[in-house]
This record gives sequence, structure tokens and C-alpha cells, in this order.
Amino acid sequence: MGKTNNHDIFEVLRLLPHRYPFLLVDRIVEIEEGSFIRGYKNVTINEPFFQGHFPGEPIMPGVLILEAMAQMGILFAKKTAPDELENKLFVFAGMDSVRFRRPVRPGDRLDMELRLLKRKRLVWKMEGVASVNGETAVEAVLMAAISK
Repeated sequence: MGKTNNHDIFEVLRLLPHRYPFLLVDRIVEIEEGSFIRGYKNVTINEPFFQGHFPGEPIMPGVLILEAMAQMGILFAKKTAPDELENKLFVFAGMDSVRFRRPVRPGDRLDMELRLLKRKRLVWKMEGVASVNGETAVEAVLMAAISK
């Protein structure tokens, strides 16, 4: 298992089933299979959720930040165990210790890092941090499972 860098949007699209407007990862910056993944989403004013969240004070919804982190987790799992997860749907199974520390606004780059805590059969547990300019926006423990 090696460390690889810079997987562009085309690699993200190849690995994730999500598409606009629900694709929330732009690039994988670094991945060490079986250990961690780093990537980001460029947050723009063109995001459809900013129209209503909130007019005059646009803030990325926390649940969508968690979804972006979960998508990073799927990318990590699919790069770590490609044969095992080929043609399988990976879904949210839970989250713990979620903390929102700062808002994410248009123009921000949402940097995300997830580390594998535990993997047991169909369930993967990862610890994640999403940040902007080195300042933590959200931290959480996320669980995902392979859907049967």
C-alpha cells in the first residue's frame, strides 16, 4: 500500500456515484491506502444551497460538509480495497463526536482529511476533519457500510 498524490475530478467521478448537484469533492490531494486521505472541495457562490441558506448570509449547511467528508471516505475505501468494493454501494451508517467549529462560506476551499480508525467486514469507521485555511470547521467520526 503506497502513498499517491493528486487525483483529479475525473478520478473522483470514476469512483463516486454522486453527480451534480450532490458531488461534493473536487480533488484527492493525497492518499495512503489503508491509512488516510486528503482532498478538497472548492465552495462557490453558485452552489444551489446558498440560495436559501441563508439569503444575505450564505453558509454551507453542516450536513453537506458531513456529506462531503463521507464522500472522501468512500474515495478512501475504494482506493484502499478496489476489488472488494467494485460495483458496491457504500452508504452512511452513522456519525459520532460531531463538532461544528466555524462556518464555511462561498470562496472557501474546504480541505478534508480522514483517517481510518477501524475496518470490520462491511463497516468502515473513520475520523475526519474539515478545515478552511488551516482552521477547523467540522470534526467527526464517520461510519460507512457496504450496502447489500
